[in-house]
Parts: sequence; structure tokens; C-alpha cells
Amino acid sequence: MNNHSNPTVIPIVHSVGSWLPITETWLHTQVASLTERVDCHILCYHRENLDQFSLPNIHCLSDQGKFRFFSDRVLQIALCRRQMGFYYRKARSIKPDVWHSHFAQQAWCDRHVVEKCGAMHILSVYGADISQSPKTLPWNIRVPEVLGLVDAVLCEGSAMCNQVIALGCPPERVRIHHLGIPLDRIPFQPRRWHPDTPLRILIAGTFREKKGIPYALEALALIADEVNLEVTLIGDATLKPGDLEEKTRIMAVLERSGLIAKTRRLGFVSYPHLLEEAQRHHLFLSPSVQATNGDNEGGAPVIITEMAASGMLIVSTRHCDIPEVIPDGVAGFLADERDVYGLVNHLQWLINNPEGWLAMQQAARKHIVREYDSVKQGGKLAAIYAELANAR
Repeated sequence: MNNHSNPTVIPIVHSVGSWLPITETWLHTQVASLTERVDCHILCYHRENLDQFSLPNIHCLSDQGKFRFFSDRVLQIALCRRQMGFYYRKARSIKPDVWHSHFAQQAWCDRHVVEKCGAMHILSVYGADISQSPKTLPWNIRVPEVLGLVDAVLCEGSAMCNQVIALGCPPERVRIHHLGIPLDRIPFQPRRWHPDTPLRILIAGTFREKKGIPYALEALALIADEVNLEVTLIGDATLKPGDLEEKTRIMAVLERSGLIAKTRRLGFVSYPHLLEEAQRHHLFLSPSVQATNGDNEGGAPVIITEMAASGMLIVSTRHCDIPEVIPDGVAGFLADERDVYGLVNHLQWLINNPEGWLAMQQAARKHIVREYDSVKQGGKLAAIYAELANAR
């Protein structure tokens, strides 16, 4: 929709480094779920996976030709103003009322062009950008700086809000906004299990320390003699520092525990494939932890929300905002971080009490419909944009 033809529609820029890695499906959902009151334009440096994440108005620097690409790279390196030339040219034609930067690093890179185009600046933070990055140069200076410049910061839950405020963001600018999921694509099918059949466990995530995958596998190894397990591991290492080392640790646990013969390893899969696999499994095991380098989930892995909404039982940890997504003992079970025996206790309860599954599954779905429906959350985000646009 053209914002010039309908003055009631708010022109919005979504700024992100790459549109869109396969591990950031939730960002596509956010933008796609916005109401017709919003005219969205996506500005990015690279494009990928457009077969899965195509939307109107994707403007990409790498599509602008070699001259534009390298001139903007010079701006990035010489002036520390990443993509400013391309972004400013697009901003002049879009005339956004609100500029939405995704990740703190992106907001810092966007700050000059946002100031020049006069838009209100909103930042969504997601995890490593406010946990790991502020512990390293130069982001230990830049992240607190940009948190003091933007007009609003969106956080997934109260734990993430506390992290942002601890970095110096004025509390009055911090807001909780849940990452919605597409419930129309996730039918509720409560899982049933009979002790005479295999118990199918799904583990999914990038092979990164904060995902806690080795602890999940160690817990499963301790119950492998008492129940017939079938384990599926979705995900892999990326080129990000530390991922390959974590993959080595994961493979070592699989080898020494004897689980390797019981485990299907699928690597990264598409979002539709993930949802198909989810329907085959009874339990989702996702014991996130605070990584030794400071990295954490920030809020909660969106995949936990999706799996619980589908009718799968969740066993996770009391980490960041996971307790807000999965109320412990009501919508799933949570252990302390790195507590393998705590995970085992929860798994054993579920094995011994299959008749108690349905109440927990129904409670999880009800909670997610109320708080994490992407349609509702899209309307709430549009209202935040309208509020900021009016303030402008």
C-alpha cells in the first residue's frame, strides 16, 4: 500500500542486516502480521531465503550495483555509518514516520540516518545484542549509547526489560511486546503416548552454548534404559565463533552416551518442515542456559512458543523470559539451568503420568492464544507505531 495515497497509513521502515536468515522466522511473522494501517518497507544489506520469507517492499543494498555497494561500504568503514548512503536515499523516498531497527547493533548503525530523516526510532532487542555484545569492544560503549538515543525499546518480557534497563536505558522507554506466532499455521493437536510405543523427543536450535543441547542429551541418556526413545535433533553450527566447538561437544555427548543410534540429525530445515516434524513428536526439550561468553536468549526462544501451541509438551529451564511463556507446572516443566537431574525428574514425571498430559497441553495453548497470537500482536505493534507517529 502506498502511504501517499492514504494519509491514515503510517509509513514504517524495518531495518535489519540481512533479510532473512532461516533462524529468524519470527521476524518475518512480525512484519507480515502488521495491520493495513502500516505501510512497511524493509531495508537490508543482504537478501536470502526469499522463497520462504518474501514480502513487498524489500530494499536491499546488494541489489544496487557494484558502485553503490562499494561506496556505501566506504561510508561504513571510514565514517562508521553503515549503509547510510543507501538507507538515506531510500528514507527520502519513503518518508517514514517510524524507523524500526531490529537488534541493537543495527540501531546504532541506523542512528544518523534516522536523525536526518526525522523519524521516531524504535528498537527491538532479541538476546545476544544486549547480553553478549555489551561485553565486547566497541559494543560495550555503543549499545548503551543507542539505548539512550532511541525513542522506545521493545522487549519480549520482564527479564529482558531488566537487562535493557541495567544497560542504562531509561525505564519509561522500555515496553514489553511479545513475539507472536502464526496460530493459523499451527493447529492444536495434543500429543498422546502409550508406554508400549517409542517416546519421541524433539530438540531444535542452532548449535550454540546458550541452547543447552548437551544437557538435554545427557538427561535423555539417563532415561534411555527405562523407556524406548526416538530423538530428533534439528539444527547445526553456523560460522559464528563458538558454534563449531559446541557442535563438537554435542557430537561427543551423542557418542559416549550411546544415543547416536537413537538420534536422527536433520541439520537446518525450512519452517514448514519444522512444523511437520513437530507433529511427529511428543516432547520438546529446550534447556537454555547463560553462556560463558555472556550470551543468553534475552527473552525466550520463539520455537518454544510454537511447539507448546501445537500441543507438544515442553521441558525447558528457568532462563530469561521462558517462565513467562511456559508457566512452570502449568503449561510445561522448567528446571534450573544446567540441572541435568532436574530435567530427568521432569521427564520421568511425564513418562509415569501420561494421563496428566492433556490438562497441561490445554493450559499452554490457552496461554499462548491469549498472549502470543501474531494477529493480536501485529495490532498491538501497529498501535505502538501510531502512538510514536502522533508524538512525532
